This record gives sequence, C-alpha cells and structure tokens, in this order.
Amino acid sequence: MRNKSILYILIVLFAGASVEARQIDRIEPLFWWSGMKNPELQLMVYGEEIAYYKPSIDYPGVYLKSSVAVESPNYLILYLDISEAEPGNFDITFSRNQEKISYTYELKQRKDSMTDIRGYDSSDVLYLIMPDRFANGDTTNDQLPMTAEYTVDRTRPGARHGGDLLGIEQHLDYLEELGVTAIWLNPVLENDGRGGFYHGYFATDMYSIDRRLGSNEDYLRLIDKTHKRGMKVVMDMIFNHIGANHPWVLDKPARDWFNVSPSQRGNHAKEIFYDNYASRYDSDVMKYAGFGIDLNQANPHVATYLIQNSIWWIEYARIDAIRQDTYPYADYDMMREWNIRIMEEYPQFNIVGEIWTEYTIGTAWWQKGSKLNSGKDTELKSVMDFTLMSIASEIFNNKSAPNGRLQKLYTHMCYDFVYPDIQNVLRFLENHDTDRFLREKPADLHAYKQGLAFLLTIPGTPQLYYGQELLMYGTKSAPGGDGNIRLDVPGGWPGDTENWFTPEGRSAMQNEAWNYLQTLLRWRKNNKIISEGTMIHFQPNQGVYVYERYLNGQSIIVILNGANQEVNLPLSRYNEILRGKTKGTDIITNRVIPLEGELKINAKEVLILEM
Repeated sequence: MRNKSILYILIVLFAGASVEARQIDRIEPLFWWSGMKNPELQLMVYGEEIAYYKPSIDYPGVYLKSSVAVESPNYLILYLDISEAEPGNFDITFSRNQEKISYTYELKQRKDSMTDIRGYDSSDVLYLIMPDRFANGDTTNDQLPMTAEYTVDRTRPGARHGGDLLGIEQHLDYLEELGVTAIWLNPVLENDGRGGFYHGYFATDMYSIDRRLGSNEDYLRLIDKTHKRGMKVVMDMIFNHIGANHPWVLDKPARDWFNVSPSQRGNHAKEIFYDNYASRYDSDVMKYAGFGIDLNQANPHVATYLIQNSIWWIEYARIDAIRQDTYPYADYDMMREWNIRIMEEYPQFNIVGEIWTEYTIGTAWWQKGSKLNSGKDTELKSVMDFTLMSIASEIFNNKSAPNGRLQKLYTHMCYDFVYPDIQNVLRFLENHDTDRFLREKPADLHAYKQGLAFLLTIPGTPQLYYGQELLMYGTKSAPGGDGNIRLDVPGGWPGDTENWFTPEGRSAMQNEAWNYLQTLLRWRKNNKIISEGTMIHFQPNQGVYVYERYLNGQSIIVILNGANQEVNLPLSRYNEILRGKTKGTDIITNRVIPLEGELKINAKEVLILEM
C-alpha cells in the first residue's frame, strides 16, 4: 500500500511538472496595432501540443472569430476581430481540462501620420547594398552561437564576411555625399542556415533581424537616421521560399504548407503565365520548384501570415518600399491580394517585383494596369528592367564595332510603350545576381560614363549597385562565382590597408568615376525634367544616339557617341528638339557647346546639355 501511495505521488508530481513546463513559445505577429483598415488579425501560436487547448479572450473590443488547428499539434491559428479594440495589453488564455496557460498580447496605437513612409518614385535613385559585404561596424556580432555552424572568412568568396547594419549606418555620410536618395538592402531577416547564408535569401525567422547583422532596434535606428537625411529605405522580402532551419520546416504545420514539384528539378520559364500553349506540368514545375523549400501561398493561412508580416514591418520599421524577390514564383492570386492590402493601408507606398525576363513585353505583362494581361490585374506597382541590364554591358563596353552598338539601345527604348507606367520601371546596369557592368578592370571610363549617363537620364527609376561608383568589376563565371560580384568595400573593415570610402584611399580613375557619378546624381535630384518629362529620340546616325527630355518648355539633350572615332554630326536633323537654340551647357564640364551646322563629338564621348 505504501508503495502504491508513493507511486501515486510520483505520478502526480511528474504530471504537475509536465503541466508546469507547458508554455507558449511564441505568437506571431509579435504585436499589432489598433486602427488598421483591415480589422481582422491572424495570430500564429507556437507551443507544444497547443492545438489541444481552447483559447479565450476577455478584452473589450477584441473578439475571437475562430481557432484553427492544423495537422501538427504544435500550432494553433487564431483569427481575431479588433475593429473596436483600443490599444493595450490583453491576455489570451489557453485551457485544457484543468490546465490553463496565459499569454499577454499587445495592441499598440497606430501612428496618425504616415509622412515618414514615403514610397519611392522616379525622382529617386536607389542604391543596392549587400550588408555582409559593405562595412563591418560591429565586430562583436561576427561570431554568434546560432543553430548552424559558420565562420567569418574574408578569404573565401562564398563565406560570411561580417558586414552589418552598423557598418551601413557609419557610412550614411558617404551615401548622402554621393547623392543617392534611397537604399535597398539585400534581406536582413534571420538566415540561420549552413554557411550563414550571407546573402539573406533563406529566412528562418520573419520577425527578427539576423543577429549577425544587428538587432531589430539597430534596423529601426538605421532607418530613422536614413530618413533624417531625406533618404528612403527599401526592404527586400521573399515570399516564395524559406530556409531549412525555419520552425515550419523543422515541424511542418500541414502537408499543404509547402509546394511539391512534379519534377525533382525546377525551371525558370516565367513565360508560362502568358504562354497560350503552356502545359500544366511545366507550369507546376516553374511555380513549385527552383529555390529550395517552396511555400504554398495558396494556403489561406500562409497567405494571411505573409501579408501581415509585410504590414508589420512597414508599420513597425517605417520602411518606404518593398522589393519582392522571385515574384512570379509565388501564387498569383495571393500576390495580387498582397499588393491590394498593402496599398490600402499605405497608399503612398511602392512595391517592386523581381520579374526577371529577357523580353520587355514579358516584364510589362506584370505591371499594374497592363493591357497585355487579359486576366485579373496583378496590382503590382513597379517592375524591373532586366532586359536593359542584359544588353547594357555589351553595348557600352563594345570596342570592336566601328560605329558602336547604340542602335540596340535605341531599339530597347522603342518598346517602352508596353509599360502602363514607365516611371515605375526600375532600371539598372547590374545587381547582386548579375555580372558587373564592368566585366574587367577598365582601362578608361568611356563605357562607365556613357552607361551611367544613359541610366540616369532615361524615363524610369534608376538603381545603382554598391561599388559601381568605385569601378568594381567581375563576372560570376570566374572562380569564386557570385563572390566576384559581391566584393567587400576596402575600408569597411578594421585593419583594411585601403579605404575606398575616402578620396585619399581611391585611385585617380576611381575618384574621377566617383566625382562623375556624384555630379550626375546631384544634378538629377529634384530635376523634374528627368523624373517627369517626355522623351524624343532619334535613330543613331554614324553611331551617335541623340535624345531629349522635355517638360514645361525646358529641355535637356543627351548625345552619346558609340563610335570608336570622332564624328562630325550634322545637326539639321535635330531641329525638332533644338527649337532654334544654338547652344547648350554640358552639365558635367560646364562647357558651352555650340549647336549650329555640325557638332564635333569625340570617340565614345557623352554630352548632357541643358538648353
């Protein structure tokens, strides 16, 4: 009898220990705001066997609409109506038999003013930064214990190098002086995976900044300081895929939480969306594979989670825009709803989707208002001109064709008519996924100057890639792969023997390139002729491409000589844009250029003339 009593006591004690150990591991979003236009709030609850518990809420204005258990017992999804809720903390009680678990959740007051969330537009110039490769401001976060083992090793192109948010913050003076108006950072969310995923594209926590880059507070401080300089911040997001150490992967909520491809390998045939002959098999392979662990955005719980995550970061961090990675690979209807929901809450916001196609018409199909798309409008405000990127280096760096190849550039611009909103086309010569515009170390600055002059004077929104101003060069095909196009900026790390952030640390050619770009950027800033004006261009003559930007009686004429020799250019064919004017002032050199009879223009010269 005595042994039975002891056994009973032990059972009770162990049961009590088990009950006491139960807890809510996490609820996402971490907090929310009252006053949102959409009154429904999804809460994703994480906790061991939490699906067996019944939730209840007793707080004025907060109503529990439904509680959804998925296949894994370790998740519970709550849907609340907070349309009448005031800001404050409230308890969510989870009950099972006699056991109760309580979790305090916070509703914050939404800010009345949204003047600090401005979006970007064609008056801006975006500057893309890979945080791990820009500057290391805090060496204490280089080696942090996380799930995955990794090392900081700057000798290995594919390893983590230690750049962080503080490094960017410490160089805001540099960026402001250069003249860019917005910074776009490659993803900064936690990427706790093999090798550390320095590029950031395999998130393992969608509500936390990667600790090796900094903290959530560091991110907010960087944005605040950037805003105080009149500059904007674009956040890179990925809805299509997540990292292998994400909790959803380690404990799958449901079988339909992820997509499964009918093929072991993916394809990237984004044309299937407008291909009249596309097979279902090829369509599914494209949409359900290619980037590792593929989220199923068609699952309504996944969709709501992702939409709320974006809104959370906008409201919390006050970002100005989102760049969405691998846009066509995510579910079409869900992405459409995402755009609508965000723009309802933040009408001034901007979203640009990575639509990587080789053809302008394919890119334009994705932009909001496209007449090419006969189905439901994508509602996507901005798209990326990968076509220009794919041809620009070969055109501007070409030295073999006597008259150059600017005709190809002219032809590319002819297809701008397919875009419903040309000003919201993001244009660039290089980015973190492509070969550098300069494939090899330049012997001169002809291609550099012409390429940037063109990029910064055509319709659309230009984007630069860090190091472009410093003549960084390289290709992905060389040993080191992507590391060749993602180099560290010398001077960004303690102990660097060179410092490219200062004129003294740069070569004479680098300083000439830097000063040239700075002059262009400062001139372009607040220049409505460039950001809003119309364009007239002429077919290249003797290798010389001439076009005008025009607004309210004011004119800027750009002249690019793609030829390898000096050209005497007859000007009579340009009377349409000269309008009787006989001279213009080059904005780079301040030279007054006579425009009568013939214009002598040097080989590979570029002129940007204010008329």
